[in-house]
Amino acid sequence: MTQNSVTVADIAIVGLGEVGGRFLDEILRLRDRGIRVVCAAQNSETPGKQRAIDAGIPLKTTDEMVALGNAIDVIFDLTGNPDVRKDLRAKMQASGNRHTIIAPETMARMLWAVISDVQFGKGHDDRGY
Repeated sequence: MTQNSVTVADIAIVGLGEVGGRFLDEILRLRDRGIRVVCAAQNSETPGKQRAIDAGIPLKTTDEMVALGNAIDVIFDLTGNPDVRKDLRAKMQASGNRHTIIAPETMARMLWAVISDVQFGKGHDDRGY
């Protein structure tokens, strides 16, 4: 497939553990389709975090991510932690950003089903919004 000159979506990923790391791998395969990973956040050392570093994806805190404003179309929250999702929502609301969407694991699973023939895996217990 030829390189797409149009960016379809600028995304960020919060959580590069087992779920987020696998999601990152699939998204990186789609670079030529216009999906760009602007940045990622991961507190602990994980293989997914290392793959993001190796791919040249900047690592940021969620505060730094929110400060990017409209430069991010979708933030995928793949931490499985409801407190992180709540904190992200509060920060986005406080920033006045009405552009960026916070997508929970459910949305990542749906996208995965469309882009990959590989099983996503069990993931986290609470995948809801």
